[in-house]
Amino acid sequence: MPDAFETLIAQLPLVGEQLARAEVQHELLALVLAGVLALVAHHLARRALTRRAEATRQGSLHHLAIRSLQRVLWPVSMLVVVFVARIALQARPQATPVLDVAVPLLTSLATIRIGVYLLRKGFRVTRALKAWENLFVIGIWSAVALHLLGWLPAVAAALDAVAFTMGETRISLLATIKLFGLIALLLTLAFWISGVIERRMRASPNMTPSLQVAFAKFARVFLIALAFLVAIDAVGIDLTTFAVFGGALGVGIGFGLQRITSNFISGFILVLDRSIKPGDVISVGTDGSKYGWVQELRARYVVVRDRDGVERLIPNENLITSEVINWSYTDKNTRIRLPVQISYDDDPEQAIALLEAAAQASPRVLGDPVPTARLLAFGDNGIELELRVWIADPENGIGNVRTDINLAIWRAFKAAGITIPYPQRDVHLKPAPPGRALPDLDPNP
Repeated sequence: MPDAFETLIAQLPLVGEQLARAEVQHELLALVLAGVLALVAHHLARRALTRRAEATRQGSLHHLAIRSLQRVLWPVSMLVVVFVARIALQARPQATPVLDVAVPLLTSLATIRIGVYLLRKGFRVTRALKAWENLFVIGIWSAVALHLLGWLPAVAAALDAVAFTMGETRISLLATIKLFGLIALLLTLAFWISGVIERRMRASPNMTPSLQVAFAKFARVFLIALAFLVAIDAVGIDLTTFAVFGGALGVGIGFGLQRITSNFISGFILVLDRSIKPGDVISVGTDGSKYGWVQELRARYVVVRDRDGVERLIPNENLITSEVINWSYTDKNTRIRLPVQISYDDDPEQAIALLEAAAQASPRVLGDPVPTARLLAFGDNGIELELRVWIADPENGIGNVRTDINLAIWRAFKAAGITIPYPQRDVHLKPAPPGRALPDLDPNP
């Protein structure tokens, strides 16, 4: 076992002797009392601050200041009580080594909590993120506390002693902890920087939505890969040792991760060829049943929101390999067809005039191209007509335009006495030929 760790073990009896001293017990009692009073003050102040935070606007500087203050209520409250106890004990006079150490520990805890909270504001707030925030604070503060107490070299040496060798590479518990810590820290910075870049891209009026998504995706992938490489290199692990892992990963992609890789690459294709952009109105599939508005282009899927408020997560590969109707690809102007039939007893020219007049029932119908009605065919049940109108905002739906115009057609036809026929069938009964008897129909065969 390393000499530093043996020294730390040898000092444990001395620590026990120090704790048995009356002066140190007074300091420990002051710390316990400070903790209890800090909890009471934290509980009372948190209620008042919560009410103030609810009354302020989300995202404002005032709201951010209140939430930041809530993060440091307990360490600051305890720090105040510790200062008072320290002054009181020094007035006796009495040395206060324990309280002297407690002051920088509490100060560092408050500073770390504020720093991590402000860094977290760059991400979308979720429950998991709040939980990770506490883990980050505990991890960083533990390292700082060990450094302030002077125990960090001994603990680091003990963790480094727990190791095994893989080929020519020595992997210790300390290196593993450093690796995961650096990866967590660098990934946090990578996500934060990519989020800042994405918001900057979205705020730029000179970039198309597809180009904004492309830059944001490329920046995120590049920063994540860079974070892993920097963390591995900083720990001292030779990158050539991952050659076998890279080969295994390639085999895994070839067999089990084909669809994931395909969706990932398809996402970049969709972004680069600008076939689908956020805000487009699309229909997916031959039947066009998946109709909605593109909300987001993600790495693996596209979020499409339909008229029912349901968000469909369509894999990127489906948008590459299947038929997609983009209602707003180059031109948002969309033609709507409204078929209708009239009876053979009615005047088709009068019906066509009424159809074109009924097109004005919806304010969304464009005047250019003008609405037109056409006589398409002479059907089995009536004369087939069709009204054709154009709209410039398919993202607002098509069904409401159809409803407005169909109601206007119904009212106009009713007023003009024009009949909309329905399928009819005439059944003709022929008499039996002379001299041929009808078969007996026995009701009880």
